[in-house]
Amino acid sequence: MALAQTEDIARRLSAAASELDVEIVKFETVGDSDQISKLLPHGGKGGAFVAEIRAAVTAGKLEACMHSLKDMPGNEDTPGLIIGATLSRDPPTDALVLRKGLTLEDLQKSRGKGYTIGTNAVRRAAYAKRLFPEVNIIHFRGAADTRVRKLDNGEKQRLPDGGHVGPADALIMARSGLERVGFVDRIVHDFTPQEMLPSAGQGIVAVECAVNNWQIRKYLELIDDPVARLSCDAEREVLWVLNGHCNSPMAAFSTIKGSEMTLSASVLDEEGGLFIEASRSGPANRPRELGRAVALELLDKGAAAIIERTRPD
Repeated sequence: MALAQTEDIARRLSAAASELDVEIVKFETVGDSDQISKLLPHGGKGGAFVAEIRAAVTAGKLEACMHSLKDMPGNEDTPGLIIGATLSRDPPTDALVLRKGLTLEDLQKSRGKGYTIGTNAVRRAAYAKRLFPEVNIIHFRGAADTRVRKLDNGEKQRLPDGGHVGPADALIMARSGLERVGFVDRIVHDFTPQEMLPSAGQGIVAVECAVNNWQIRKYLELIDDPVARLSCDAEREVLWVLNGHCNSPMAAFSTIKGSEMTLSASVLDEEGGLFIEASRSGPANRPRELGRAVALELLDKGAAAIIERTRPD
């Protein structure tokens, strides 16, 4: 999926600046090579999928790199690097995929009792517990198509200690990821933002480059989507102010209508029992101010205590 996104960026750059000779360099990060472990020991998604590629840009081996914006840590600065472009947003919501013979009504009627949902996202796990309070949540890794195959084959998820969990009865995944691998027909339910608020930046591809590489920044500006940029700034400001981390279930999602932006954000504990949310509207051209206001409201409601409770030692 990452390669398809990178090829899309290359096509956009070539179309916007015909003089450019764009070369794609493939990277296998620790998150790609290790499909068993939870991401926390690798430093979360940032350590697993972002850090190595960023290091290559900083070292001058790459002029730019692509990330899913939701994988980029929002609570830390990255000296020397800047997001040079944000692509137009893909569908940002989460979706439910079920094994054959199981229906959404089965899950809802049973409150999830007797069923197992696989996900690797602490946010999705926490929201799933709110929607299906008695469901069993298991750690489930792999590329989007691999996870669906494991679901269909009834395969268990291997664990780093040699054990196994599962098999899963259902998966919660990003709709955009399922679309990219051609599995839209497997979606039985699209979660609304009211049911499961998306992760900050979900559905947005970001292109990062060196802050002082003005020529590359000029080219990246040609493919930058201004609406996605506004959402990026608002949602990531929430993460920055809250000092959120990879083990804390958090969400932030914005919509823009005309000149107004509406931003909603939430913080949950790992079981979904503690839940704090905030939502505000304001001028779309002042996204960071709106993000800061929403984050401060969450802090006033006690978000810091929940975040600290889930922070890794």
